Amino acid sequence: MTFSKILIANRGEIACRVIRTARHLGYRTVAVFSDADRDAPHVALADEAVHIGASPAAESYLRIDAVLEAARKTGADAVHPGYGFLSENAAFAQACVDAGLVFIGPPASAITAMGDKALAKRRMLEAGVPCAPGYLGADQNDAALMAEAQKLGYPLLVKAVAGGGGRGMRLVRSDAELQPGIEGARREATSAFGDGTLMLERLIDNGRHIEIQVFADSHGNAVYIGERDCTAQRRRQKVIEEAPSPVVTPALREAMGKDAVAAALAVGYQGAGTVEFIVDDQMHHYFLEMNTRLQVEHPVTEMITGYDLVEWQLRVAAGEPLPAQQSDITLTGHAIEARLYVEDPYTGFAPQTGTVLWWQPQNALTTTGSTLGWQGSSLPYGVRIDDGIAQDSVISPFYDPMVAKVIAYGRDRDDAIRRLRGALASTPLLGLKNNGRFLSDLVDHPAFRQARMTTTLIDRWLEQGEALLQAAIPTDAVWQVAALALSMRGLEQWHGHNWRANSVAAFDMRLQCGEVVRAIRVRPDHHAGVELTLDGVNTQATVLSFADGTLRYAVDGVTRTAIVVQDGNNVHLAMDANSFVVSEVSAFPNADARKDASKARSPVAGKVTQVAVEPGATVQPGQQLVCVEAMKMEMWLCAESAGVVQAVHAQAGQQVESGALLVELELSPA
Repeated sequence: MTFSKILIANRGEIACRVIRTARHLGYRTVAVFSDADRDAPHVALADEAVHIGASPAAESYLRIDAVLEAARKTGADAVHPGYGFLSENAAFAQACVDAGLVFIGPPASAITAMGDKALAKRRMLEAGVPCAPGYLGADQNDAALMAEAQKLGYPLLVKAVAGGGGRGMRLVRSDAELQPGIEGARREATSAFGDGTLMLERLIDNGRHIEIQVFADSHGNAVYIGERDCTAQRRRQKVIEEAPSPVVTPALREAMGKDAVAAALAVGYQGAGTVEFIVDDQMHHYFLEMNTRLQVEHPVTEMITGYDLVEWQLRVAAGEPLPAQQSDITLTGHAIEARLYVEDPYTGFAPQTGTVLWWQPQNALTTTGSTLGWQGSSLPYGVRIDDGIAQDSVISPFYDPMVAKVIAYGRDRDDAIRRLRGALASTPLLGLKNNGRFLSDLVDHPAFRQARMTTTLIDRWLEQGEALLQAAIPTDAVWQVAALALSMRGLEQWHGHNWRANSVAAFDMRLQCGEVVRAIRVRPDHHAGVELTLDGVNTQATVLSFADGTLRYAVDGVTRTAIVVQDGNNVHLAMDANSFVVSEVSAFPNADARKDASKARSPVAGKVTQVAVEPGATVQPGQQLVCVEAMKMEMWLCAESAGVVQAVHAQAGQQVESGALLVELELSPA
């Protein structure tokens, strides 16, 4: 089972992560890429790269034939699937073996056994592992599913038997939500995994999501490497993960660990796997599923053990025994991972597309995350960042919105939280709205600090308008920095005397941030200084330097720093752990830019999955019109006012740009 060149059948941060460890161990690497990823960092990082198709995943990263052909062309003799895409596809694993390649993962039989959630749950029930009540039947008619749901009672989960990552899953709390929940889960599962088969599972309300990292080799050895707490979720998608769990006792850890190892051995497992449990408020654990791959959140386990789990994967795939026995494994310190998504937490977590204008992770980096061969000694306390983007990267609508992971490792939980918040403040992503500030606020929220999170708490906060999900209000300092930037003729060419029109005369500016507009008077002087008047209060400001996006300035004698990037008429800036976009309001605004309730436009670039109205239909405020899918998330465009549909400019399967006109209405008289 020796190999020398590894093809990574994935993209983004996990592809970069695998390439770094493979290089550290002396392996050569091959990247694959779609049209959208031609200039992606993982392509440049690998020794070789092969184009495998168009931007949609179904036409590139999900094409087994294209991946195998890329391996043949480059002489790769092993394949690492990463996570997502084909990583839990038994047919892919078997195809790799049939092609003479080493598949760096479990055997196809284990993927089949555990990849089907319903089949895996049946096996766990046979083995005596506690499972939540549910329906695992072959009858997939809506009527049968609805009848079984009535027997189980609410709340319950409608889940795809294939795939993972929260895709193809709906939380249902009433009869009214059941039919759309079944339809939505089936549609999303079919799109993401090519399999719309569903199962039902009684929801353990107010539960915690605890998972066990397991590892097995070809010599009959298997261990569990502690647990991870992944309770902080939104729409069943993990947001924050930490290890160890703040609520798991040594006895519970051992009980879940033994169940997880037994599950792995029962299916002849090899390599890295994760057994997921839900733990109720009485600290009883119930099997959820087994993920037959490396997990997104594996870094927190690495940080508290000192083991490089990708290195373990490569060594096990090469036929070596596990490098540690159960008695060797100890947990030291505390690690927390925050998933950085390009989505706006303050508008329902809508995914974003566009260009990354600022991303400098080295500003926060204190641990060279994915490049060390960890051999059982804990890393120094610090920060690690795993990413798959770079400044000027273009984020497309075709893939998952997660672009980076920020991981903090501390001597205890409070230490890790403090380090994580500092890292998020030091590593702003500018150019696209993202959840960076939300993540920082979340780990500082009493519910998180006191370990009172549940898997549905963030969703309830969203419904209730929790302050955590309200955008920050720009302070006077934000308006002052924006005025400094917009007053100068391009900060990029600043040499100390670039004030607008080289004038010393005062001029007025109207600035807008979100829905807020404020007026500010600017009076330049000859020394890179300016007097700013905001709400009648005068402030003396001086630009001290500007280089690589970092603006040093003094306000009333106090020196401060902000990250500032100009993009046309917009200024993107980060300061005091917040990010803002400020623009100068034109004296002649574009009438077409005003919000028009008669025209329903796509909120993002994506694919139309459903059209719920046709010309002549009468609609009411809030009624669903068109569903657009982007970054694996479905978003419904709803009517803002009552009216009659005049025209529909979209059809299912159509790709649309952000802002594209989809439906026109004739509004009813007020």
